[in-house]
Amino acid sequence: SWPSRPVTLIVPYSPGTGIDIVARTLSPKLTERLGQGFVVDNKPGASGNLGAELTAKAAPNGHTWMITVNTFVITPALYRNIPYDPVADFAAAGKLATGSLALVVNPSVLPVKTLDELATAARARPGKINYGSPGNGTPQHLGIELLKQRLKLDILHVPYKNAAGSTTDLLGGQVQMAVLPVHTALPFAKAGKLNVIAVSGESRSVLAPDSPSFAELGLKNLDIDLYYWIAAPAGTPRDITTRMNREVAAILQLPDVRETLLKQGLIP
Repeated sequence: SWPSRPVTLIVPYSPGTGIDIVARTLSPKLTERLGQGFVVDNKPGASGNLGAELTAKAAPNGHTWMITVNTFVITPALYRNIPYDPVADFAAAGKLATGSLALVVNPSVLPVKTLDELATAARARPGKINYGSPGNGTPQHLGIELLKQRLKLDILHVPYKNAAGSTTDLLGGQVQMAVLPVHTALPFAKAGKLNVIAVSGESRSVLAPDSPSFAELGLKNLDIDLYYWIAAPAGTPRDITTRMNREVAAILQLPDVRETLLKQGLIP
């Protein structure tokens, strides 16, 4: 009998983000396969906590789901109080995609091409090189903080309210470097506006085979990849979460879905 009415897919971030792209790619396929509308509902705010709280407090009947990213597992370490239990309040139904991140610099304001050159420049001017991020506690922010810790660098963090503002100022030279999703970085790199220093992961990205991975450069376990998944409120019947798992697994094998996600730098 599930679903017996339209289903809400809560996205705890703004439209156009990777999470939103995943949700809007899946929703028409779920609608087609299950005979009820699957509607994407963007609920941005508090690094994803607002949308997660709404999901946690929804009725556990299979008609509310959350599609989110691994910021979800970071925020409990950053906020003194969060309005839900990240383990007990959700019933996960499956991993959907992963996305690599790229460390990039604007060559007009920071003319370096390799990680060694970047480290040398940062050590020569401690605290003078800066980087932008979509906000405190995002994987992009913590990725560079982890890199700074591993290489013992002093680089200034400039947090923005969203990825669009951070990327705009990076391209304009107001900030010198950033971590961007690979699919965001590549068009600007091909146009000569950004230099890709390295990509996340243990091996090279299938989307950027010419750029070294951090592991290749000696920085193993620098785990700053993005990963996307779907969950329902805790207490959702097991047969429903199992059905959702089966449906999204089948949808992610469809050639048009794989092509759409890969074009956005997301590996199904």
